[in-house]
Amino acid sequence: MIVVVVGTRTEVGKTWHSAALLTELRARQISVSARKPVQSFDPSDASHRDSVVLSEASGEAENLVCRSHRNYEVAMAPPMAADFLGRPAFTTADLFEELELPRDDSVVCLIETAGGVRSPLAHDGDATDLCRYLRPDLVILVADAGLGAINAVRLSADALAQQRLVVALNRYDADDPIHRANLDWLAHSDGYDVVTSPNGSADLVVARITDRATHRDRL
Repeated sequence: MIVVVVGTRTEVGKTWHSAALLTELRARQISVSARKPVQSFDPSDASHRDSVVLSEASGEAENLVCRSHRNYEVAMAPPMAADFLGRPAFTTADLFEELELPRDDSVVCLIETAGGVRSPLAHDGDATDLCRYLRPDLVILVADAGLGAINAVRLSADALAQQRLVVALNRYDADDPIHRANLDWLAHSDGYDVVTSPNGSADLVVARITDRATHRDRL
């Protein structure tokens, strides 16, 4: 099962949500795997790069989570970072072919993209293009819970219109009236599936696993 985690922008909490989701699924005795197809980062903070966090959460080797040659040590969108560092250009197909996805379909493979939904991920595409290759069972869109959430979610969701989408409101505070109003609008006026914690995402992943199993039993 493939779950893709995307964000409305950079630094919105994708990696935190992804790692917490992996941890929760493992606590529920569900096998998991994690992939970061490409990453760029500030070299002064390399020990906290996304692949380190995801590998710790999934229990896998960091080089399996993100191939070493897909690490770009400058805080730019990955293809821009590659150009800046004088490294070869790469395509969305290159990233897809390097992923080494689990062969066991019962494993939940979480794939975290970089930046926002339409941020350049490769020289020829973004997260929406990678999703076309992956054909994920679920896409989790991480967004800030506060001001601007509705606009950011709508714009990102429009780009992901062909995907089964869940909106995860990060840093949600039930005591904040803006957070509550955004949740209500997105869930009831716009009709999105909305969660406010990684546990909520885990519930929907488990529900998707159950749906798939039921469908197979009926065939």
